Amino acid sequence: MKPDHTLAAALAEGVLVLDGGLSNQLEAQGCDLSDALWSARLLADGPEQIEAAHAAYARAGAQVLITSSYQATFEGFAQRGAGRAEAARLLARSVELARAASERVEREIWVAASVGPYGAMLADGSEYRGRYGLSVDELERFHRPRIEVLAEAGPDVLALETVPDADEAEGLLRAVEGCGVPVWLSYTVEGERTRAGQPLADAFGLAAGNDQVVAVGVNCCDPDDAGAAAEIAAEATGKPVVVYPNSGEQWDAGARGWRGAATFDPARTDRWRAAGARLIGGCCRVGPDAIAELAVTLRG
Repeated sequence: MKPDHTLAAALAEGVLVLDGGLSNQLEAQGCDLSDALWSARLLADGPEQIEAAHAAYARAGAQVLITSSYQATFEGFAQRGAGRAEAARLLARSVELARAASERVEREIWVAASVGPYGAMLADGSEYRGRYGLSVDELERFHRPRIEVLAEAGPDVLALETVPDADEAEGLLRAVEGCGVPVWLSYTVEGERTRAGQPLADAFGLAAGNDQVVAVGVNCCDPDDAGAAAEIAAEATGKPVVVYPNSGEQWDAGARGWRGAATFDPARTDRWRAAGARLIGGCCRVGPDAIAELAVTLRG
């Protein structure tokens, strides 16, 4: 159900539950994501699968659904033969599908339009390294066209997520100026630094004093790194914090599989909440069952 009040107002009242990893739910539904467009391919080839994945998280208790546009770009769609008009239609569809899924439950659900980093378009893992060799101006120019399309589609917030580099964060914050939609800024981190190696206090500081930014934090990181990062985010900006780490398993590129044990545990959210986390969920390998447990924990 579409919310009656803004996300910022909701954050002032308490903690909201985010969804989990869209890709692993799509894989659980039998979808093949072995494509450079990853889950964004299904915007054209299987939109009903995306809506079903969103609905699974809504039923699990998620109050915010993040769209399937993380890896959706004009450049990526062009490589598949889609012109700009078709690419814009598919980007807008990502918001429509999340909104449609939200109508399946009788409670307020906010839709966050995902704006993934430049490296996601490259599909070579560089979103976990940053340092693309592009200037802040070039990154702003890359991001602005799809931000404009996503904003026009009417999400409740833009999720500037999995950002590996403070330079890209600066470009993104420039690109969203004037779009008329609030944003959250979420870095992917290692320890107390961005993946590109910048101190988190400096990286989060870019959002301090920016009224368009309603939350700052981390995602797509090890749960062990989330607590300290949340504390740094709150101290650097004074804003609500967003935290949605991975399961804790590690991707083995050689074996093309996950290894290690999952360490995502809703009980660990106490530290995140104490630091000011008001948006809490999961990212890669965190599915609806974990989000259902998280929802019970946060509401209990």
